Amino acid sequence: MCGIVGYVGTKPAAPILVDGLARLEYRGYDSAGVAVVGSSELKVHKDAGRVRELEASLPKRFGGKLGIGHTRWATHGGPSKDNAHPHASGNERIAVVHNGIFDNAGVLRRQLEEAGVKLRSETDTEVLAHLIEQSDGATLEEKVMAALRRIEGTYGIAVVDLDFPDRIVVARNGSPLILGIGDGEMHVASDAAALIRYTRQVVYLDDGEMATVKADGYRTFTQDASPTTKTAKTVEWSADEYERGLHEHFMMKEIHEQPEAVQRALRGRLDERFHTVHLGGLNMDAREAREIKRVKILGCGSAYYAGQMGAQFIEEVARIPADAEPASEFRYRNPVVERDTLYVAVSQSGETLDTLVAVQELKRKGGRVIGLVNAVGSSIAREVDGGVYLHAGPEVSVASTKALTNMAVAFAMLGIHLGRIRDVSPADGRRLIEGLKRIPEQIQTIVDQEEALGEIAGRLSKHESVFFVGRTRGYPVAREGAQKLKEISYRHAEAYQTSELKHGPLALISPDVPSVAIVPKDELLDRNIGALHEIAARSGPLYVVTHPGVDVPDGAAAVIEVPKNEPELDPILLTIPLQIIAYYAAVALGHDVDKPRNLAKSVTVE
Repeated sequence: MCGIVGYVGTKPAAPILVDGLARLEYRGYDSAGVAVVGSSELKVHKDAGRVRELEASLPKRFGGKLGIGHTRWATHGGPSKDNAHPHASGNERIAVVHNGIFDNAGVLRRQLEEAGVKLRSETDTEVLAHLIEQSDGATLEEKVMAALRRIEGTYGIAVVDLDFPDRIVVARNGSPLILGIGDGEMHVASDAAALIRYTRQVVYLDDGEMATVKADGYRTFTQDASPTTKTAKTVEWSADEYERGLHEHFMMKEIHEQPEAVQRALRGRLDERFHTVHLGGLNMDAREAREIKRVKILGCGSAYYAGQMGAQFIEEVARIPADAEPASEFRYRNPVVERDTLYVAVSQSGETLDTLVAVQELKRKGGRVIGLVNAVGSSIAREVDGGVYLHAGPEVSVASTKALTNMAVAFAMLGIHLGRIRDVSPADGRRLIEGLKRIPEQIQTIVDQEEALGEIAGRLSKHESVFFVGRTRGYPVAREGAQKLKEISYRHAEAYQTSELKHGPLALISPDVPSVAIVPKDELLDRNIGALHEIAARSGPLYVVTHPGVDVPDGAAAVIEVPKNEPELDPILLTIPLQIIAYYAAVALGHDVDKPRNLAKSVTVE
């Protein structure tokens, strides 16, 4: 959440900063601002609203070849021009942008006010600008270090100072920061999306590190000034992958990209000879894998629901007890960490703070942790003992689609890998491998139903509340479908186990409350059909996501058929039409699909 950019070089900084902010807007979009170091003054301009509004209001004379910028998702203080970053010191010679939360901001604000400082915003970030101003260090680096010693909390910061017009000083503690290495210029960003147009050579800062960034290079060091050594890495993704192309929204572009994304995830990993999957990044040999007695999956939001699909698959196929838990809960409950449990952290960005902290706590207690992560080089990817990259490509839309699908595919590969080391037969391994190979083409078949699904979405969008119901393999699908609908259409959507309908939800069924039922053609089909009759008997409109040949009760409002795969893999396909329905429901209601209210991509705060 929130986005940071910085630039120092030979070109005008403001256009580069604004361009970077536009590419980071999916991380926060309630206000934005830039600060540029001019020849004799520090220029700060910010505005409430989107980056395009900032750009439109930018003064014509806003020159300078060094600057920082920020797009905000509000934490301390509401969305407003005053609370927008950058925040300046009292003498207006220092400017700061910040991602994260200062936990002791209240105490520091009172201390500053008692010392006579007039605060101009409600934010936690502003205190840092004043603390840097009050520091008596000889250099900007020393001033920032002294100020950070008084800060408690998480941060990724970038600081400029009119007295040191050749440098940006940055620091990281719990919020990502990347340095981009250009030709005679340097970039700073909280996400590679902001700098990919200018360079693909990047350096990832670790927690506790700082850096001085000048046009001719950078140096990194710890917060006690000890130098550190960094190696530049190449970002795999290209600038074109961050473009919408012919699609109106990133979400629909990313839905259409899913067949290719799944092919990338599978490429080079399927072993036709032994009917298994090669996952070399796990850093775990077969003997170690056989010692695993339990699998615990940690994620947040859609990653958590993908984790539930994964736990179901692993337990069913590999016969290892497995479950999923929100990382945001796990990290706070002092969990028992077992030596023979494999912990799996799953995150699109690899920067989800709750998941990252859960990983760090597990490592501290000696747990074995692997990651299922999309962003190469991200914090979680660097923290874990091994893992599986998702290869979904950049995902810009706040509502996850292709990353979620590739998470589910990655869990299926992990389950096959663990299962074939144990008791899964070659025949079953072959069956599941062949099923994985069919998925890209079957996803395309579903995406080709876009027009019909859009019409169904238009009808569903007229209802204020919608139930999503599913049983066992279908329950995580129902939860993800409800999540997708509520986050972008703002309709109330609630998921329930079909088996639990009699324990409460049936009381709410009426002609005004439709149910989206996940009904795979599997061993529980009769039970699921029985539940549909119970809903229909109470005049509840039924939208049934199912397989061809299923005898759905007469009078269903809509029947959405998806291609049949193997039972264990069916949840991956049953999820796809729910993405398209959520998209078109949001469009029908006139919402900004890619930037839903109050939400942002990559949750890097608690």
